[in-house]
Amino acid sequence: MTHKIILDTDPGIDDAMAIFFAFQSPDIEVLGLTTVYGNVPVTMAAQNALTLCEIAGKDIPVTKGVGMPWVGPESTYAHFVHGEHGFGHIKPEAPKTELDPRSSAQFIVDMARKYPGEITIVAIGPLGNLALALRLEPDLPKLVKGVSIMGGAAFVPGNVTPVAEANIWNDAHAAEIVFAAEWELTMFGLDVTNFTPFSPAFVEKLEEKNNTLGGFVKESAQFYMDFYSQNREDRVCFFHDAFPIAHLRHPELFELTEGHVRVGTGTLDRGQTAVAPMGTTPSPLWNEANTIKVATKVDHKKLEQLFVDTYAL
Repeated sequence: MTHKIILDTDPGIDDAMAIFFAFQSPDIEVLGLTTVYGNVPVTMAAQNALTLCEIAGKDIPVTKGVGMPWVGPESTYAHFVHGEHGFGHIKPEAPKTELDPRSSAQFIVDMARKYPGEITIVAIGPLGNLALALRLEPDLPKLVKGVSIMGGAAFVPGNVTPVAEANIWNDAHAAEIVFAAEWELTMFGLDVTNFTPFSPAFVEKLEEKNNTLGGFVKESAQFYMDFYSQNREDRVCFFHDAFPIAHLRHPELFELTEGHVRVGTGTLDRGQTAVAPMGTTPSPLWNEANTIKVATKVDHKKLEQLFVDTYAL
């Protein structure tokens, strides 16, 4: 079975690893990369996405999308995590290819209308493009197969505030719109990604299996590991963004919990993805909320082997 996907992304070191993983997967067809601000400004995100396509030899549409939160001023960026240009110490050359002229939201709508019921939107950055696409096409949930999100923290602390994960915190009002839409939504947040560290040996294996793609990930990940290894005895990093793609290919590797979700948009709870597992509360405020599936566990060893084997293809 081949999964048609749109990758909504803000590259980003772990975005690069995930994008290459999708490109190498024989059962994944990437229809396009839609870009959004997040790890880096949206213009840089779009250029970085073009660069990754050129490195991988892929001729697919890349679009530029939302550059600011749904509500509030322009965000700060995660240069301290991903480096000045988004790829650690690597400063990529300007891409030779051009962006698709459509906005990211319009591209999502166009592809959903072209392939009704076939596309999974894999969103691995803030959710402004999806929120805008819902405004352009209110029937979008009926036109897509599902949505898989890397973001959120249902039952564990956040990584930006005590309650919020970065992608959701960056555009909480957009996330509220997306989580409230009536589509099948699966969340891969810190509940599963933050408990799956990857060692230097892992990125060395990626380089060994694929000198071009794996070599790029290994080089860029050195900066990433510097960040994640602060105040730790071991040197590690976390490739959060590849998880929803891995689940599409091998759902048996994951454990999921279903529950009602609310997204905080206040001062203190901004970006909180609070989830009430099914049957755990009598509150109408929760039982009337949309239900989503939340990844809570993964077979780390098999997941790591899946990444390595796919990069070798």
